[in-house]
Amino acid sequence: MGEDILARRLRALREEHGYLQKFVADKLGIKSNTLSGYENGTRSPDPSMLSDLADLYNVSIDYLLGRTDNKEALHKQAGISDDDYNNLSAYQKEVIDFFLTRENLFFKNQPENLLDALEQFEVYYEVWKKQQENKK
Repeated sequence: MGEDILARRLRALREEHGYLQKFVADKLGIKSNTLSGYENGTRSPDPSMLSDLADLYNVSIDYLLGRTDNKEALHKQAGISDDDYNNLSAYQKEVIDFFLTRENLFFKNQPENLLDALEQFEVYYEVWKKQQENKK
């Protein structure tokens, strides 16, 4: 498979934090050789593990995948504190992340705080998901 950007960034982030592979593997509930596979590009983490890795290193998944060079998590870029973001349900995080990763979305009247608009986002997100299901 060769070394890819995900593998390089995972290794670099672990080293930047001063973590040993065993520490990270234990923290994530995986075996050290699994983490080693992620870091040398012979294995790929599933979406849930990718999310856990991003959380551990406090970076965005887009950064891990090489879609951006900005390490800062998307919610921070949008002005949402870690505390506020961590207090959201998994579904609310999914909705916020959906909106933050869509370049083609814009607001007619930009909300002052994205969390204030979360209820409206949830309605739109449900409509969008139904449209995607109907396309199948």
